[in-house]
Amino acid sequence: MQTEMIAEAQRQVQVCNSCRYCEGYCSVFPAMHQQRDFSIADITQLANLCHNCRGCYYACQYTEPHEFAINLPRVLAQVRQDSWQQFSFPRFAGAAFHQSGLAIAVAVTVGIAVILWLASLIAEVGSGGGFYAVMSHSLMVAVFTPAFLLPLFAIGISLRRYWQHSGGGEFALVDLRSAIHSAASLKNLSGGHGDGCNYEDRDRFSKARKHVHHAVMYGFLLCFASTSVATLLHYVFNSPAPYPLFSLPKLLGISGGLLLSAGTLAMMMLKRKADPELADTRVRGGEFAFIALLFLVSTSGLLLYALGGTSLMSVLLYLHLGAVLAFFLLMPYSKMVHGFYRLAALTVEERRKRVKS
Repeated sequence: MQTEMIAEAQRQVQVCNSCRYCEGYCSVFPAMHQQRDFSIADITQLANLCHNCRGCYYACQYTEPHEFAINLPRVLAQVRQDSWQQFSFPRFAGAAFHQSGLAIAVAVTVGIAVILWLASLIAEVGSGGGFYAVMSHSLMVAVFTPAFLLPLFAIGISLRRYWQHSGGGEFALVDLRSAIHSAASLKNLSGGHGDGCNYEDRDRFSKARKHVHHAVMYGFLLCFASTSVATLLHYVFNSPAPYPLFSLPKLLGISGGLLLSAGTLAMMMLKRKADPELADTRVRGGEFAFIALLFLVSTSGLLLYALGGTSLMSVLLYLHLGAVLAFFLLMPYSKMVHGFYRLAALTVEERRKRVKS
């Protein structure tokens, strides 16, 4: 990570640690107030605890034009982004996505869609109905299994590097359980008094960002649950797709797709309203590319269901599968990885609190 950036983060954290006005705002400040000196690992841990809600910035009396020039959300966002790139596997991939995120997302999506189309022409098409009339089940499994497992392997290596860097040590299940509760409830997006944060407007508290994140997170989990249930039905109960409207895979998938589409659209609108100078402007394009890719995944899936009985079905299928594969392959290097790091940071913090108590 850049020495100057770390030094600036250490300076600002020291000022905040002396002031302590924002003590109850989020998990960053209680963790900060436990220390007097801050190593690179300490700064990295604080950066990954930060949810960039910006409430501390708008409450601060030491922001510009004050000589202290405090902008904690921005400097922690910069450190956080650099830490993801430093710990990513392989390391060059994280920086590449955030420099040219949109171009990479489009190229990977279209490229995979074309490859799947060519592969389906060569491979034997199954005799089943629905999607299997276009692409065989065996081909889908052959393509998606490594595309799902390899990114998880890369994320696992990245988290191991982060855990070693932060000195996480051995943790107990109670630490992980508390961290999951904080992450699932998005506790740190509720603001210091539970009224929300000032992400959109410095003079207005709002829970809009929390609600949008909930829609995206739970929409994604519902879609993943839909795929998992369909896999169980196929292999355990010998009940292959397609499934009727009121089946569990369809109900989970449609509700998840609607939540994910609405959530990503609202997230793009919120990002456009927010002050970019309180975030890491270097990766703004990559963040929008990631949200757009998630939107394409969910919306193409919904369109595929709605127009699955028409002549557009094959085109939509290749586009949807291309977007899904692109999402998973790029996941270790996109903004999606922040969820994994944040859960790790919260677990580290829960462990530290338990050991000290």
